[in-house]
Amino acid sequence: MLSRKHGFTLVELLVVSAIIGLLVALLLPAIQAARESARRTQCVNNLHQIGVAMTSFHDANGQFPSAFLSRPGGVMGLPDAETGDAGPGWTCLFEILPYMEEANARDSFDVNQPCWAPANATAALQVIAVYLCPSVSEMTRSYTVKDSSGAALAELSRANYVANAGRLDVWEEGPVDLRRIADGPLFRNSRIRIKDITDGTSHTVFFGEQTPMHSDSTWVGIVPGSLTCPSANFPLADCDAAAAQINVHSGPGHPEDGPPVIHPPNAPFGYVDEMFSEHPGGANVLMGDGSVRFVTDLINQLVWSAMATRAGGETVDDSP
Repeated sequence: MLSRKHGFTLVELLVVSAIIGLLVALLLPAIQAARESARRTQCVNNLHQIGVAMTSFHDANGQFPSAFLSRPGGVMGLPDAETGDAGPGWTCLFEILPYMEEANARDSFDVNQPCWAPANATAALQVIAVYLCPSVSEMTRSYTVKDSSGAALAELSRANYVANAGRLDVWEEGPVDLRRIADGPLFRNSRIRIKDITDGTSHTVFFGEQTPMHSDSTWVGIVPGSLTCPSANFPLADCDAAAAQINVHSGPGHPEDGPPVIHPPNAPFGYVDEMFSEHPGGANVLMGDGSVRFVTDLINQLVWSAMATRAGGETVDDSP
């Protein structure tokens, strides 16, 4: 007697396909969340390593490195008329390379030339893995630094972390000593010591995140006369001075600039001199004591502004 082979009916196949599709739809968000959690953890570890290196630099030199260096004269050039910036331009992330087991990377530069000099062009393209957050969607490892006319000034390796200068945007103060103006820990020629941070290092933000999806930033150096511009994702934001490629501030800015505006991480207007991450809901920040916190983009704005100062004397609860 011949046996009859039974197959699936069309309805059964459709039901099975629908069930598989539903399971995939349920699992995908969980998988994506797990992957983002792992990426965020790596980003935290990167910031922690930066914090250890900053402390080691302070122990060795008696001060934290400046956000970037400006030493006018000779090959370093005259101060930029609007910003006061000159060569060599090296950033704090450049200065701490030897304390992150990246001494060879620093030694590959001619530090007697400005950061944008042809002699440093190859070294300036080196990728420093610790300075890259895996949550960033933009995978290019360098960008072209341009001036207001669009002319290329240099090609620099990216970093996804930027330094806090305080409440004020001090990028266009001219060739003055910014220590009389900036109230954060890291800015041009800052040279701040632990004893200068009377608010306490555990209450003071040193670094936060930045993504090329928002604007460009680098660990190499600041090129005088260049501009920092927002990506096409933020059409309401304007270009800003060169310093915003390593420096950000919390706001409020100078009163003459208009209504006081505080911009916590991921603020929607997308100012290039604010912290911005691709983590949902906020960004990681490095405090002066080396701890790393996740700051929600809904943080109380007065608290965020207080966390940006080194000696503001504020009495606020900035616990996570």
